[in-house]
Amino acid sequence: MQSYNNQTRYVRHANFDVRIDANVSPLRDSQFRIVPGLANSSGYVSFESVNYPGYYLRHYAYDGQLAANDGTATFAADATFKQVAGLADSSWVSFQSYNYPTRYLRHYDYLLRIDPISTATEKADATFRITS
Repeated sequence: MQSYNNQTRYVRHANFDVRIDANVSPLRDSQFRIVPGLANSSGYVSFESVNYPGYYLRHYAYDGQLAANDGTATFAADATFKQVAGLADSSWVSFQSYNYPTRYLRHYDYLLRIDPISTATEKADATFRITS
């Protein structure tokens, strides 16, 4: 996923933390399978790591991280997002938290987290392009 307001940066995991970086190496650290949401597969998605199958992008205490699916309802909810039109540009996408629907996946200081979104900067931070 490419960052809207830092277009040379892509969502990736590094040491199980999720962030945006340029020139990701190894490239597979920035590759995720978009799968039906773990907590709700109707209109929701989850992001499974390509190079760590069974590990998903999730939030924990609002911080984005890559973690192994432990099979709990809490994990499933933390790893589930609703894909919506981009908050800064509707031709891109944003991801609303399943269990905290007033919060969206965004980067702040290059780290991914979920936050309430109101300002133009926050909207840009919460907007991404899915790349192949």
